[in-house]
Amino acid sequence: MLFNVPQFINVEDKIVGPFTGKQLLWLAGLGAVLLVLWNVLEKAVFIVAAIPISLIFLAFTFYRPYNQSLVKFVAAGIMFLFRPKTYVWERKTLKVKVLPVKKNKQDSEMNKNKVITPEEIKELAETLDSRGGEK
Repeated sequence: MLFNVPQFINVEDKIVGPFTGKQLLWLAGLGAVLLVLWNVLEKAVFIVAAIPISLIFLAFTFYRPYNQSLVKFVAAGIMFLFRPKTYVWERKTLKVKVLPVKKNKQDSEMNKNKVITPEEIKELAETLDSRGGEK
């Protein structure tokens, strides 16, 4: 049995002309704010106040930074400012370069007869635990 798979699920539906529902709400909000300002303020003051308010509403309506709505972008910025930041400290590892050792016959004979004491084992364990930081 065949099923139709939706193709454009990340595109919002257009309601009136080229405008989506969210865009219509922002434009209706702009109209309502301008209507209230028109009735409250004088004509010269209304024009001065209407320009920045219109620009803000139009930016929220049409501007999409990083392919997301400006409302989400501003909300993410506000959340970034007020959320506690977590700093994670990671200890840097020391890079130790191991040089090859040339073996002589005398060294191999001496290693056969060498006895390791418990104090030397303890000192070696401490050196290994500190990653060579003690020497």
